Amino acid sequence: MSILIVTGIEGARNCAAVVGAQLGMEVEVAEGRKAALAALRRHEYAAVVVDETMAECDPAAAEAIWEHAGLAIPLQINFALSGAARLIREIRAALHRREREQTLARRAASAAIETELKGTIAGLLLHSQLALSGSDVPSPIADRLRMVADLAGSLRQQLSGSMPIRANTAA
Repeated sequence: MSILIVTGIEGARNCAAVVGAQLGMEVEVAEGRKAALAALRRHEYAAVVVDETMAECDPAAAEAIWEHAGLAIPLQINFALSGAARLIREIRAALHRREREQTLARRAASAAIETELKGTIAGLLLHSQLALSGSDVPSPIADRLRMVADLAGSLRQQLSGSMPIRANTAA
């Protein structure tokens, strides 16, 4: 992934080179709204950094850039007051924050899917065992119900066995 810096300030390309070297990422500079929107159409970025003075002078431009930024982390920084070191800290902090949020979202999604699967499996086991408990179940159907119950039980064991492993690797 790369970073897009939107600013008209002199020396922005030098600053971008320093940021790119420190973060180990490609950094592009767009000098205005049109160049920024064109860059956003061409590439997807990890972060889009807009110069605060530009955003204040042309709020419509800043809004258009944010709308087209996609999943990029939006950052607004005053380049006149901030040096490359602060810019690097802000971008690094935003990227780490995004990483943590994605990890938490993955864990939550995994837990939700696991809970849903366990509920479905419990339902399969319960209903197949209830159907088998009836005395009027024909033998071929009873065999199939036992197979469904065995498969659901096996799946339940696999899910229960995989839980501690996943919890240890995620921590």
